[in-house]
Amino acid sequence: MKKWIFTCFVVLGFMLTGCIEIIDDLKLNIDGSGSFKYSINLSSSKVKINSILALDSLDGERVPSKEEISEKINNFKYNLGQKEGISNVIIEEDYSNFIFKISCDFENLSLLQTAIKRTVSDLVKHQKNELDEHQWVEWHENSLERSVPQIALDQIKKLKQDDIELLKDGTYTNITRFEKEVKSFDNDASVLSKNKKAVMLRVNTFSLTKDANLLHNKITLVD
Repeated sequence: MKKWIFTCFVVLGFMLTGCIEIIDDLKLNIDGSGSFKYSINLSSSKVKINSILALDSLDGERVPSKEEISEKINNFKYNLGQKEGISNVIIEEDYSNFIFKISCDFENLSLLQTAIKRTVSDLVKHQKNELDEHQWVEWHENSLERSVPQIALDQIKKLKQDDIELLKDGTYTNITRFEKEVKSFDNDASVLSKNKKAVMLRVNTFSLTKDANLLHNKITLVD
């Protein structure tokens, strides 16, 4: 339970484990701009989380207070809002039900990824370049490719086996919205909305520890 874990919502969720619901929602406009929303719902595990937060330490590491967690989250918000191409950063914190939401607007996907990478790197003093090299969303002409952010995969690998087992009740939902209709997608688990302008993928979080490609999807729009 290293202190820097609290600087990113996905890391916060995996660190506390238990039943976790993650929603990754991306809206892409025709001009390449859009909005990004990310939420973690730990309400099903709030009893466990409160018991952890009541401790002074766990597994040899000091347990931070809610105030300290909130400070880290707001540092993330401030730093992200300072990055090029990012605006309207909003963070919602619910410490009664342990539901955390972040949203922002972006000028293009490249700037969004760069902003998130640099924000995480700034706050956790990231020393490796894997995070910088990894692209979890790419837009080429009329097609969009999405995958799982590397930072989420890195944190899953650090979990103990008992904690990984707890992820069996969790879900990771990936939603991609467009202004144009979707022509095709290559992930058979995808669900197309009635208006054909949104694609949803939902997988079990435990399954992601076995196969990160479960959320990989290439979506092609109508010309």
